[in-house]
Amino acid sequence: MSPIFEGIGVAMATPFRNNEVDYDAFRNHIEYLIDNNAQSLIINGTTGESPTLSAEEIKELLRVGVETAGGRIPVIAGTGTNSTQQSIDLSVFAEETGADGVMLITPYYNKSNQRGLIAHFTAIADSINIPVILYNVPSRTSMSIDPETVLELSRHKNIVALKDAAGDLNYTINVLNLVDSEFSLYSGNDDNLTDFTALGGKGLISVVGNVIPGEMQEVYEGMKNGESSARQRFSSLMPVISSVQIDVNPIPVKALTAELGFGEYELRLPLLPLEEDARQSIVEAFNEFRKGVRV
Repeated sequence: MSPIFEGIGVAMATPFRNNEVDYDAFRNHIEYLIDNNAQSLIINGTTGESPTLSAEEIKELLRVGVETAGGRIPVIAGTGTNSTQQSIDLSVFAEETGADGVMLITPYYNKSNQRGLIAHFTAIADSINIPVILYNVPSRTSMSIDPETVLELSRHKNIVALKDAAGDLNYTINVLNLVDSEFSLYSGNDDNLTDFTALGGKGLISVVGNVIPGEMQEVYEGMKNGESSARQRFSSLMPVISSVQIDVNPIPVKALTAELGFGEYELRLPLLPLEEDARQSIVEAFNEFRKGVRV
């Protein structure tokens, strides 16, 4: 079982213009990410504001993403919801559309117990023939996938990876100690890339990768190659990483994607843009960083 990807997968932001999805900006963003060494695209995840997208927008974003990527890098569809049947329907659509895999968040609001999680994820994985990445983000769903549950689910032929956004490296270690070495763990936290990789993680599903995918990929590759300079390079990225964490994701990072020309600085309610002084502050810091990279 090979990983769907190794290194930096980008949890893509959805660009808007006048409250409509800006598909041209979305295509341009995909080209930028591929040109700058992103290893995978994750479409319709939390960073893409999926709860505010219509069913047709979700499907069209995936269609456009698969078409634009054109097989150059894997496209992974965020198809998890708190309805098992809805998740099955979206996952089947993703497979039919040509996605290389799906990512399934734990149910939220009507959160289940661990037995329910196993039944939920198994039912979805049984409905498709493409790889499944489980997504554990207790800060958003108020529940966690127990390490023993990950082990049980990892025995399913289609469930091949976990996006670990628990933010607790002890949890990561516990999972890694249980699962087969072929089961992939991806961090869901930009700020622990080096530590997570050192433990044996296969990469990161990144928010800041929307704007600096190549720099993050260099850090990952440096860590995998045992380069002593990798952590120092990572430290130089921390101002940008920290800047996209000053408010709820994806509010800050969309200020930066807009700065690069990928859509207007727009979000859909209940999210609101940063106050102007905060927006200007992180944009100025990002532009200073880019000047240093160019030098």
